[in-house]
Amino acid sequence: MTHPQQDPIQREASTTKINVLLVGGGAREHAIAAKIAASPRLGDLYTTHPENPGLAALASPVNVPVAIKEIYRLQQFIEKKSIGLIVIGPEEPLAEGFVDKLRSPTTMVFGPTAAGARLEADKGWAKQLMRSASIPTGEARVFSDPEAAAAYVSSREQAPVIKACGLAKGKGVIVPETVAEALEAIQRIMVQREFGAAGAQVVIEERLSGPEVSVMAVVDGSNILLLPPAQDHKRLRDGDAGPNTGGMGAFCPSSLIDEPMMSLIEREVLVPTVDALRREGIDFRGVLYAGMMLTHSGPKVLEFNVRFGDPECQPILARLKSDLLELFIATCQGRLDTLHVEWDSALACCVVLASEGYPEKPRTGVAITGIEDAESMPGVQVHHAGTKRLPDGQVVTAGGRVLSVTGLGATLQEARERAYAACELISFQGKTLRHDIGSAPVTPMRRKGTRQPSGGSSSRSH
Repeated sequence: MTHPQQDPIQREASTTKINVLLVGGGAREHAIAAKIAASPRLGDLYTTHPENPGLAALASPVNVPVAIKEIYRLQQFIEKKSIGLIVIGPEEPLAEGFVDKLRSPTTMVFGPTAAGARLEADKGWAKQLMRSASIPTGEARVFSDPEAAAAYVSSREQAPVIKACGLAKGKGVIVPETVAEALEAIQRIMVQREFGAAGAQVVIEERLSGPEVSVMAVVDGSNILLLPPAQDHKRLRDGDAGPNTGGMGAFCPSSLIDEPMMSLIEREVLVPTVDALRREGIDFRGVLYAGMMLTHSGPKVLEFNVRFGDPECQPILARLKSDLLELFIATCQGRLDTLHVEWDSALACCVVLASEGYPEKPRTGVAITGIEDAESMPGVQVHHAGTKRLPDGQVVTAGGRVLSVTGLGATLQEARERAYAACELISFQGKTLRHDIGSAPVTPMRRKGTRQPSGGSSSRSH
């Protein structure tokens, strides 16, 4: 296989400094930036979102528009600042083709091309790819006509899951309890366009049952590096009640997956997906994220993402002992198989602090106090998401998910206690959080004689 991202940087000494541009402005990007900033190989770090106080403290601002329609402005900035690596955090710029436009003989980009990003940006296409590769997933049909979709749902005895095909910022999936609610979901998505253009088509999928787990891997085109499995909490309120959100918290590693189960997911899901993409002519480099449901008949894919999950990224990276910048460079250069990645034995629990009114109408401009106190706690990391700093220095809410607070501990309980103790130190009017992140009792999906995985492993796809 050819490696189009190989460039002169690969032939330089491993001590050579490299300038990095980070695209994205949430807590995920703040966590990534903090790890990159700790690398001895980092030259200068630039951010597309200097309004995020966490990113502003670590990186210099990009002073040109960051939009696909004016991508030449960003290209000029990259050339002027001699940027050797671009790391793209969110899904939108990946789907828009930022990688295709910004990759060059002197600039590597961590993240898939627009063709690879279709795995997340087009759920209908992703379903077809899974079907062609015999990847275990729920039975589903794709509809572009709301009347045909409604007729199909009406013919079913049980309510299926309704998904907007396009990107909907993690909120385009509706899990109705009744057929009537499923019909209402079709109206909301396809007719009222609650999620905009993402709802032009829907995937109507059988409702699976079982615990959900996030399995992420870094892929360099042919090699796969498994990351420790995490569990995300999507619903707004305790006990998985309330509306779906972008994520209210996560913990890592998940005890639901043992090493044989992880190997099974790698063998039956990740490797066939990378192979299927290669058959489509897609050289996938970046994060391949499989949202899995552990059903009684085995693990099945709910959906794919093509970037780090948020908030799962925060507890995963909190446990990473190796150099993240080196990992990104090796991915772009197609040499993941040469790396040995180390993970902390500690467990991590991340709690999201959200604004009042989230996810529908989050309240902004509310003063936040106590962030520095929380950050000073041992074993605690605080990452900025929807915040901004006013000219007088006051940090205020500026979005739905405001902060991610991650605690590390020898046990999950200890990690939870640290995270929640730090959350108590942070105050703002209307502060919204779940109190049960990582606390629900689970029955590990394990086999006799196996041990819980503490890290990742790499393997070559065939």
